[in-house]
Amino acid sequence: MKKFKKALALGMAGAMALSLAACGSTGTSGASGSAATGDAAAATDEVVNLKWVMVGNGQPSNYDAWLAQINPYLEEKIGVNIDVQVVAWDAWDQRRSVIVNTAGEYDILFTNTNTYTNDVGVGAFYDITDLLPEVAPELWDSIPADYWDACRVNGQIYAVPAMKDSSISQYVVWDKGAMDAAGYDGSTMKDLTDPELTEALSSQGLKDYLLANNYDDTAWPLSSSAATYLTFQYDTMGAGLIAMGVKYNDTEGKVVSIYEQPDVMEYLDLLREWYNMGIINADANVKGEDNAYKPAAVAQGWPSAAITTWGPNMGVEECVAYKWGPTIVSNDSVRGSLACISANCQYPEKALEFLQLVNTDSYVRDLLYYGVEGENWHYTDDTKEWVHKDNADWTMAGYTQGSFFAVTPTDDFDFNQYDEVEELNANAEPSVLLGFSMDTTPVSDQLAQCIAIAESYKSELLTGACGEFDTPEEMVAELVSEMNAVGFQDIIAEAQAQVDAFLAENPPEAASAETAAE
Repeated sequence: MKKFKKALALGMAGAMALSLAACGSTGTSGASGSAATGDAAAATDEVVNLKWVMVGNGQPSNYDAWLAQINPYLEEKIGVNIDVQVVAWDAWDQRRSVIVNTAGEYDILFTNTNTYTNDVGVGAFYDITDLLPEVAPELWDSIPADYWDACRVNGQIYAVPAMKDSSISQYVVWDKGAMDAAGYDGSTMKDLTDPELTEALSSQGLKDYLLANNYDDTAWPLSSSAATYLTFQYDTMGAGLIAMGVKYNDTEGKVVSIYEQPDVMEYLDLLREWYNMGIINADANVKGEDNAYKPAAVAQGWPSAAITTWGPNMGVEECVAYKWGPTIVSNDSVRGSLACISANCQYPEKALEFLQLVNTDSYVRDLLYYGVEGENWHYTDDTKEWVHKDNADWTMAGYTQGSFFAVTPTDDFDFNQYDEVEELNANAEPSVLLGFSMDTTPVSDQLAQCIAIAESYKSELLTGACGEFDTPEEMVAELVSEMNAVGFQDIIAEAQAQVDAFLAENPPEAASAETAAE
């Protein structure tokens, strides 16, 4: 991680239709933009309009007031106006697919590890490799070199990663009142499989607490989105197939069927046990939305998120979090939030200049993160060192936008929670495949079928419901059999060949004694 730490020290201060009409337009005409580059637009004093599509809680009710604040600032800085479309969570997957595959007009699109490599493969995104250091040098320097490498597909960069909790740290998060009622000390937990955790989750004390507070009596609520965190120690190589990957610290880089691995199977058996005990809700496999309140759950984040985010979101007096497993940086973790410029954008330079401001200019970042100044938030004084949030009505999702480290902290607490995030990122253990993305082209048909099969099993397997099967072992055997019938072993063989070639040129450092023992 030497390269990463050096960069961090410097940086922290169907295919897309070729006939797609230009996405960018100019403020002078309001019509579709010409073939002029961003530089040409600037030279003629035209204001370039850019459309950014992202996921969140829907379009803000005070969106027009927000545009009236951010656009004059952007126009003065770089000659750009922005139009943001915030797609609701439940509509995102379908909407994103339509946008990418049916020539939907956009200049910048939020995406993540689930779809990035595939979308690059169909020509959806602009290659920004050469533009970055020339057009956006501040942006280039603000993101560690390893993180840029994590965004490479066939050696090229097509996305700007958001510097956030870009490493993965998983926590078991408790409503402290529920934990105390269960007579449990979460700090003693070493793993989810600790018997004391199961005992606490099934205790009468916890049930009485939930009943007394009019909560659902489920100790570990899940929805159909399922416990995907059980596989977080495996790097899925950007292939988008949750059932295949390489253990993050396996220096030999063996590509495996993830669900069949003993450590993952142990977790699957645990989920099944909890489901049968009623610790997990009986409708988890079909439940569309997560509970707002969860007595205990796993969440990705950082320690103080229990105080700043998880507790307030649940509406509890005190929330505590205990780390589970290693902190890992991988392609998957870095790709948790990506901003990609359309391959058909008429002003890619301007789009990149805009993304530079999003990630380095605190005022732009605050407007995106908090909403309308004077309505949703305000600076506490002229130093602009702290923000006071006047309400929580802003519906854009902050993690989809850009760096957390350019956001002005709020005055709710006497610390900057993102200092913890920065420390976790700096000390994360790198995946042996950091910087590697599988070229899925040779097995694209087989992969598409296997992804569909794996996704059809996910809500049953990763909630403990197990459908018609008595055990996870039986269900996984059937899942793997179905995938094998459509070429799963071909995919593994192709992935292994590519991984071997990558590791031959990029030999990983030997795993530490601690991680090797895991």
